[in-house]
Amino acid sequence: MRRRLRVAAYAVCVRDGRLLLARGATPGGGEWSLPGGGMDHGEDPIDTVVREVEEETGYRAEVTALLGVDSLRVPRHPRRGGRGRMDFHSLRLLYEGRVTGGDLRHEVGGSTDLAAWHPLDHVPALPRLPLVDTALRLWRDRPATGRAAPREDG
Repeated sequence: MRRRLRVAAYAVCVRDGRLLLARGATPGGGEWSLPGGGMDHGEDPIDTVVREVEEETGYRAEVTALLGVDSLRVPRHPRRGGRGRMDFHSLRLLYEGRVTGGDLRHEVGGSTDLAAWHPLDHVPALPRLPLVDTALRLWRDRPATGRAAPREDG
């Protein structure tokens, strides 16, 4: 079975009690996630997250802290194009970010189709990727290990 490692960097940008999220571009509307994405070969992870925030939201941002690292392995992940399965491992670097300029806009022709600020207390009701919850736990708890505690509900 083919194995694939994907390293990505994401930003947790909270301002005035609201979280900046980007929605995945899928037919019928996707799930909300943090702005961020895959690192290019040779790219520094901080440069990755700054680039991805700008691409997906229109904002310029700076990294203010490393919150932690999240690892997700999907041993039988479907391959693109329906060509069987692969052992997929995603390593996600989660940073705290601060918007420094730019104007909110939606990405056109990319992996996301909407960008928006959401009140923190509304996030649990949104269709979202589990990564959002993991990142918010890291942002709130600031564990010394950089690893989020498991969710209480499982």
